Amino acid sequence: MPGTSLTQPTPVSLTVRTVTTLADGRQLIYYDGGAAAPRDAVDERPLDPQAPGSEVRLDPATGDWVTIAAHRQARTYQPPAEECPLCPSRDGRLSEIPADDYQVAVFENRFPSLAGPPAEPVRAAEGLWTSGPGAGRCEVVCFTADHDASFADLTPERARLVLDAWTDRTAELSARPGVRQVYCFENRGAEIGVTLAHPHGQVYALPFTAPRTARMAVRAAEHRAATGRNLFEDLLAAERAHGGRVVLAGEHWTAFVPFAARWPYEVHLYPHRRVPDLTALDAGQRDEFPSLYLELLRRFDRLFGTGRTPYISAWHQAPAGQRDELALHLELFTVRRTADKLKYLAGVESGMDAFVNDVAPEDAARRLREVAA
Repeated sequence: MPGTSLTQPTPVSLTVRTVTTLADGRQLIYYDGGAAAPRDAVDERPLDPQAPGSEVRLDPATGDWVTIAAHRQARTYQPPAEECPLCPSRDGRLSEIPADDYQVAVFENRFPSLAGPPAEPVRAAEGLWTSGPGAGRCEVVCFTADHDASFADLTPERARLVLDAWTDRTAELSARPGVRQVYCFENRGAEIGVTLAHPHGQVYALPFTAPRTARMAVRAAEHRAATGRNLFEDLLAAERAHGGRVVLAGEHWTAFVPFAARWPYEVHLYPHRRVPDLTALDAGQRDEFPSLYLELLRRFDRLFGTGRTPYISAWHQAPAGQRDELALHLELFTVRRTADKLKYLAGVESGMDAFVNDVAPEDAARRLREVAA
């Protein structure tokens, strides 16, 4: 296959996990690779305790859950670098991270879309409307203390530490009552709508199965009934055999542009051994992931000659009760279609969820292979 092969595993490092709390009671977790300074800094800000303020409502026409989180209108929006709440607390300025330095830090979002203990949705007397509290949890994952860096700038060792943090959060949040699915993701770039420029991602513990995942589950069940095989294993095997849309390939992972890509440049990254979520990856898969993922991000940054490419990077993990047929994979895509044009979701996409792609998937894969360092 024409995709570039990478065989540069990242050595396993001991991850030290330190749990503490912020001034308003939210949890903060430091992740350190090996020995680190004591994580005993205290949050000295005068913060009031949080009160959950969101709601989930079921769309009776589609069966999709929608979160109503009006309180998020007041969240921090594109502050100057010297006021970034994700930087370490230094020089008398207090942030969400009390320490004066850190490697990877995860904390409960101060303006969460979902928060609070599980609660069963209630159907209205009319029988048409179903709603409930926006139970769940939203966390912020800070990849580095360096405000001006990006994920692509990380070393393989630091990227592995982020993978360890994602895995730890998936394990802990999946075990919480009422959590149906754990979603780890990164938004990068003002074009995506990012409100904080500091390199970070998020983790959502959802009280429902996301609509895209629910549709995948239906297709997987139909494929199993028709063929007796797993849809995602067949999909990966077919892409690897075809080769024309493969961008990168290692011993344990393959990255390819999907046959029916929705976005101008969209790459899916699958482990060769199918697993339901991050917690099930084996040592070989964990070791190889950092260098391959970093190379993929750096190719995205070289696509247009404009510096850092805006993107969304999304881990798809199996929800509770559906671990047998679904497959962990990462979907990476950008809204940029040329150096000076963005892909906007206009009438047919936003109104009907029917995507029109301006770039042929085979051309996108070829371009991503061409921009190799």
